[in-house]
Amino acid sequence: MRSTAAPWTAFWIVCRCSAKEVFLLEATIQALKSDIRARLDLEHAMSDREFRALIEERVFEWCRSHPYTAAEKLLLVRRLFHAFRGLDMLQPLMDDKTVTEIMINDYDEIFVERYGRMAREPIAFESREKLEDLIQSVVAGVNRVVNESSPIVDARLKDGSRVHIVLPPVALKGPTMTIRKFPDQPLAMDKLIELGAITKEAADFLSRLVRAKYNIFISGGTGSGKTTFLNALSAFIPSDERIVTIEDSAELQIRAVPNLVSLETRNANTEGRGEIPMRELIRASLRMRPNRIVVGEVRGGESIDMLQAMNTGHDGSLSTGHANSARDMMARLETMVLSGAELPVPVIRSQISSAIDIVVHLSRLRDRSRRVTEICEITGIQDGEVRLSRLYQFEEEGEREGRVIGGLKETGNRLQRTWKLAMAGMAGELA
Repeated sequence: MRSTAAPWTAFWIVCRCSAKEVFLLEATIQALKSDIRARLDLEHAMSDREFRALIEERVFEWCRSHPYTAAEKLLLVRRLFHAFRGLDMLQPLMDDKTVTEIMINDYDEIFVERYGRMAREPIAFESREKLEDLIQSVVAGVNRVVNESSPIVDARLKDGSRVHIVLPPVALKGPTMTIRKFPDQPLAMDKLIELGAITKEAADFLSRLVRAKYNIFISGGTGSGKTTFLNALSAFIPSDERIVTIEDSAELQIRAVPNLVSLETRNANTEGRGEIPMRELIRASLRMRPNRIVVGEVRGGESIDMLQAMNTGHDGSLSTGHANSARDMMARLETMVLSGAELPVPVIRSQISSAIDIVVHLSRLRDRSRRVTEICEITGIQDGEVRLSRLYQFEEEGEREGRVIGGLKETGNRLQRTWKLAMAGMAGELA
């Protein structure tokens, strides 16, 4: 019978055991794995339920001659099942809803993030080889390849979690794997308002801009919540439109639009062929008759294709990028465009100014909370520079019990590009 125990049960058992007992448990797991593997009928594909029943039967047989508690038997069943059908000892962490990121620096050095705080987990793989076996199993399951000649790979698991892997000799300490988990249900804007990430007034303002087909760019640092916020904004896209999403590793969870095409880049194979970069996908998307294009994140030369798509009738498009501020994002976009096209800087700035209407910047504050800290409008070119008009700015009001208190405040600057609102019949909804 399938257990409903909490995902952290296995860790609680391991942590309360002595080193000798943990060693004996691991030795038992390895012995049972070999025995179960020998019993598998390779010609008969077993369902998860059948396979779990086989494991339970073998564990109970073993325990007739080996004294184990009920909790330890449960651990054996779970670990054995996850070893064959899951992510081995990482599976309880994957099942733990409080864990948002799993960071493996080496086989015996595993950290996790819970509620924005990182801590080391008291678990380890048996050896570096066991970690490498798991890594190969993960990449094989998503049709990717990682080895010494191609030691870096981005992939995603079946549940949508993003996986980044770096192997030696690039990773000096040993095989490195980072797993970023995503909730089963993406956070809606109402939840972000409740968490204090944005004010209701600012959220309502952005919802009108999305419906009126303003091109919006979301900037922020690593882990600032850009993808989460992009998912929340996408809920305001009218359901009768056609959307094409383009990502390196699919993370977006757009559920409000039924007419949706999701595209994902592909790495080159072992022969160096078959690569499909983001630039090619952006160009292909233009032939799919999309109303809007959503580019998960721009990092390089594909930014020029994104800007040109926004400038050629695909209003309402959304994208994200890494930067420390809205102003810094403009400079980063210039650099990214230059890496993919030999264009004069004034031409690039003109492209940015005409393509992007609004920049939303997110930050991770010292209390580890994720907040919208700027909402800016791009109003044109002034003295050769892209001109930003800050409409909302985060104002800190103090600190209470370790949490930063504050919120977005209107700056007094008014939206200047109002013609899209007027075209959408929303001129009376100006903020």
